[in-house]
Amino acid sequence: MEEKPRISRLTAIITQLQSKRIVTAKEISEKHNVSIRTIYRDIRTLEKSGIPIVTEEGKGYSIMDGYIIPPVMFTQEEANALITAEQLIKKNKDQSLTEHYESAITKIKSVLKYNQKEKTELLTDRLQVRNNHKNEKTSNYLIKLQSTISNCQVIKIDYLSLENNRTIREIEPFALYTTQENWILIAFCKLKNDFRAFRLDCIEKLEILKQHFEPHKMTLEEYLEKCREKYKTTPDIPLAQG
Repeated sequence: MEEKPRISRLTAIITQLQSKRIVTAKEISEKHNVSIRTIYRDIRTLEKSGIPIVTEEGKGYSIMDGYIIPPVMFTQEEANALITAEQLIKKNKDQSLTEHYESAITKIKSVLKYNQKEKTELLTDRLQVRNNHKNEKTSNYLIKLQSTISNCQVIKIDYLSLENNRTIREIEPFALYTTQENWILIAFCKLKNDFRAFRLDCIEKLEILKQHFEPHKMTLEEYLEKCREKYKTTPDIPLAQG
């Protein structure tokens, strides 16, 4: 009776290790509600079974680069969550997000069990998201900007503010957030020599430059806290104009 939950936990640990570059024993133990000592034993068991787990002293665990076990088992609840997310993302105003998620969800659906496919198809027909009923697409840069944040790439944008002021900026992308159905890019603007927020639907042209920048040291929450202190409100209104 005790072996079954452990087998399930070992499988889940493999999936967890594949989901991030590095995972700490504390993160794994908290997720599965077991002691860190138990996780140490689980990791040894996985290593003995041939899973190439890399231990980084003082940091955590990862799986050797290039080694992938596809997570082919989804519960019905997990499948339902994915289908619900699909309907929500279809209504998102960024075209690149909807296109890439549609591609990804198609691959995910291909590994569902036969009876799950029938149920998810039924659920798809019984779900409706009412916001953005005209299915407007106002930007197409979200996925590309995510890559520039990850790769620390400088970009140049042609930006038309809500006040109809046009500028050309070289910026260092820092973070993204969404509010009131609009995506906002936070970036260090070389023109203003400070951080600014840019609405994606106001970016008329985007070019990724060959320059790279050093990762910004602060976190997104630290940035937002500074904005709250400075403006005593969210940064949406004072900074969204760029």
